[in-house]
Amino acid sequence: MRLSIVKETAATEPRVSASVETVKRFVGLGAEVVVASGAGLASGVSDADFAGAGASIAADNAAAVAGADVVLAVRRPEAAALTGIKPGALVIAIADPYGHEAALAEIAATGASLFAMELMPRITRAQVMDVLSSQANLAGYRAVIDASAEFGRAFPMMMTAAGTVPAARVFIMGAGVAGLQAIATARRLGAVVSATDVRPAAKEQVESLGAKFIAVEDEEFKQAETAGGYAKQMSAEYQAKQAELTASHIAKQDIVITTALIPGRPAPKLVSAAMVAAMKAGSVLIDLAVERGGNVEGAVPGEIVVTANGAKIVGHLNVPGRLAATASQLYAKNLYAFVETLIDKGSKALAVKWDDELVKATLLTKDGAIVHPNFKPADAAASAA
Repeated sequence: MRLSIVKETAATEPRVSASVETVKRFVGLGAEVVVASGAGLASGVSDADFAGAGASIAADNAAAVAGADVVLAVRRPEAAALTGIKPGALVIAIADPYGHEAALAEIAATGASLFAMELMPRITRAQVMDVLSSQANLAGYRAVIDASAEFGRAFPMMMTAAGTVPAARVFIMGAGVAGLQAIATARRLGAVVSATDVRPAAKEQVESLGAKFIAVEDEEFKQAETAGGYAKQMSAEYQAKQAELTASHIAKQDIVITTALIPGRPAPKLVSAAMVAAMKAGSVLIDLAVERGGNVEGAVPGEIVVTANGAKIVGHLNVPGRLAATASQLYAKNLYAFVETLIDKGSKALAVKWDDELVKATLLTKDGAIVHPNFKPADAAASAA
């Protein structure tokens, strides 16, 4: 069984899909591990480190993919990068399938079976495979660190001989994994923290971390969570009421961090240009959803925008990748935990259980076709129905 680690080709992607630890574990499972040269350099892992763990080093991605039974990546590889891949080989990555059905069809045509790690169901046995949580946790932490770097003042209250420095006021919008980590980090730095979320369960979590919860708690709010634990798309009426409540609150804040994402949909707009205009000069807004359209009006992917009133809107791309070494370490463990379920430990060969709920939830392409029900072409879906 040949397992290959490719080097990411996107300029904004410094992460790698394996660590020294997981390479050792894969070798222990009987895999021949091949790593494309330079795959780990941006995450602080050299070719020599991987070789020392038992991997062989391929000259490039093409050499790594050739003959592979399993290909691990951070982002979905382009179909061209899989040219010559063995029919039926497994490709496992953060596949970003929504809106990219044409790219999925191209990968399907290669004969590869593509798995999307971000579609892993949120069940107990899959917690260790939850890439969304592992990466969002780091994004929430990094958002606060980035905010502190852009903010021209101290976070904690300081009582000095020269006078008292007030604590920074930080408002977190969205109390999922990223938001809760942002709350905890901002609190550790001494800020006065408040937060909002449309999910009722978030209130207790926010308050347990010492932050104040801000939300319109009406009947729609009480029903605003899916069975999978994600936020639902809220009505225009609720969004208007929530905007009115938060507008006055935002005007008093020094830092706003937005984290709201809805799978398969553009990021909801939470902060209007008028809200930004009401903030003080020197205020900072960190938009973690900027790659999905952004929660903050005026956010630009990959840029820091200084508004007319002196506020900064920060739109860093790939925020988990700004902690590449740690993000890669956690992502590699997520991948290992999943791949381990696909290997028969006795024969040390691939033995995919195609009816396993983890496989069914994450499998996008197989046998030359898109097989996931959410992404099948309309005509194929109709025929299946």
